[in-house]
Amino acid sequence: MGSFELYERAKKVIPGGVNSPVRAYEPYPFFVKKGLGSRIYDVDDKEYVDYVMGYGALLFGHAPRMLIERLKKIVEDGILYGAPTEEEVLLAEKIRELYPSIEMVRLANSGLEATMHAVRLARGYTGRRKILKFEGCFHGSHDSVLVKAGSGALTFGVPSSYGVLEDLAKHTLVSRFNDIELTEKIVRENRDDLAAIITEPVAVNVGLIKPKIDFLKALRELADYSGAVLIFDEVVTGFRLSPGGAQQYYGIKADLTTLGKVLGGGLPISAFGGRKDIMKNLAPAGKVYASGTYSGNPLSTKAALTVLDYIKENPTIYPEMRRKVEKMCKSIEEIASGKSLKITVNYIESMFQIFFTDTEILSYDDVKKSNIEFFKQYFNHMLKNGVFIPPSQFETCFLSTAHTDNDIELTINSIESSLSQIKR
Repeated sequence: MGSFELYERAKKVIPGGVNSPVRAYEPYPFFVKKGLGSRIYDVDDKEYVDYVMGYGALLFGHAPRMLIERLKKIVEDGILYGAPTEEEVLLAEKIRELYPSIEMVRLANSGLEATMHAVRLARGYTGRRKILKFEGCFHGSHDSVLVKAGSGALTFGVPSSYGVLEDLAKHTLVSRFNDIELTEKIVRENRDDLAAIITEPVAVNVGLIKPKIDFLKALRELADYSGAVLIFDEVVTGFRLSPGGAQQYYGIKADLTTLGKVLGGGLPISAFGGRKDIMKNLAPAGKVYASGTYSGNPLSTKAALTVLDYIKENPTIYPEMRRKVEKMCKSIEEIASGKSLKITVNYIESMFQIFFTDTEILSYDDVKKSNIEFFKQYFNHMLKNGVFIPPSQFETCFLSTAHTDNDIELTINSIESSLSQIKR
């Protein structure tokens, strides 16, 4: 059965035909049969070079041998106990080793859970109500962060989804990413009731936006000034920018950190951790409740140990992926220039994204001003040319260690062909 037929069936039993909105695109999404290395294969027997990579989770590509062999061995020991295991302790110790800002850590199952628990913990620790987030940064689909800027001023948050109560949304303040002046104004005006400042250190759920040199440092200083908890949402950047994520990369320590994606190598696991004086407020040691039947499940935990061991033993994977991304992105800029297309390419380490504008992309507002229609055309042409990128302008492309130089050359050729077919 092909993708079209499966999609028609799916729409009858799954809202919108997909289990996550980002997977939907016109006319219909392809349905996957398997993935191997840098490639993904659909039920229509089509093959694609994959730059979605589980939206950043698959640092080593699809079905990496070292992880698959490990899973085959451990699955026979059971996949859920409802009791602690030695591996949970080992994993917490390895995370603490790679992230010096994390003195204690609690395991969870998804990025959503990790950020939800971190926000609740910050409120419980400080006794305050308000949190500050940044327009375009995504921290999962829980009520405190499904908030966008209201009309008239960024400061006033309003629900970005039906079902989110306005009474809750009013406690979420919104600023502009990379805007230090506005952020400082919001923090000073809400200093006495600000529980947390939460941000993606690199905004990867709005295309790809790198922080200005002084932006993360300013957030650290504003958190210290106000007594708010600084939360770095490193669900995507954790173990991807570097073994110690964005905090190692930029030299800025957060009070709390959320991790996921790469950590599980494709299996569902996340973590949140930070300063001991904050983390000890979690039940059963403290009065802030956070729990989950599958938290620390042995299958995901052992997979995560395999991932972190591989990262530690193979530090050269990072400069090698960076080299390939830089080669591709510089080629994209040359191609666009030759076709007189207005394009900005943002990239950092193993992540990149194209924006159809010649404006520097520093915030969500900048992304919205790019030509979204051109991007839709670009996505569809890339798909026809055998390259799978995220279908939305507001997402990021990811490289893996499985991508070869031949993959990069094929992709560059596909990009040149796709850009040539855009109707202006």
